[in-house]
Amino acid sequence: MEWKHATSPKTKKFKATRSTKKVMMTIFWDSKGVIHTDYLPHGTTLNGEYYAKLLKQVRQSIKVGFCFTRTTHQSVHTSRVAMTAVQECGYELLSHPPYSPDLAPSDFHLFPRLKKHLRGRRFEDDDELTAAVEGTRGLGDQNVDFYRSGISDWQTRWNNCVELGGDYVEK
Repeated sequence: MEWKHATSPKTKKFKATRSTKKVMMTIFWDSKGVIHTDYLPHGTTLNGEYYAKLLKQVRQSIKVGFCFTRTTHQSVHTSRVAMTAVQECGYELLSHPPYSPDLAPSDFHLFPRLKKHLRGRRFEDDDELTAAVEGTRGLGDQNVDFYRSGISDWQTRWNNCVELGGDYVEK
């Protein structure tokens, strides 16, 4: 119900659009490239058990080295079951403040490139989105230098953070 004068302009109705579905991707990568990607199925909750299962899958792919992962749920990383999986897989955790995109290589290096590639595009379904993410000009077409520079930038940022006593590191 709306109150208006007889001379008021006609109310504009907004066009109904489809609801935007989000796809949550967890990615593990190192200086050589992507090790493992996982797309959380719709209706599934990212919890400690799910993350522990992911860590074990990734462990099978890693022979030597380290990788980066980034999810937005800090409690998933620190849940008892996830921490047990970290120990079982022989991973070493580098502690950093939650929600610190300046220290998360996926946030400052990988995702901006991916967002630029996907910006303005619409996808009919999750499979089409996945193909765009992993295909040409997405993650699948980046050379080793791209990933190496991400690790190098991370090392510089980490050193800056240590020198500043943990204060925020500018981009």
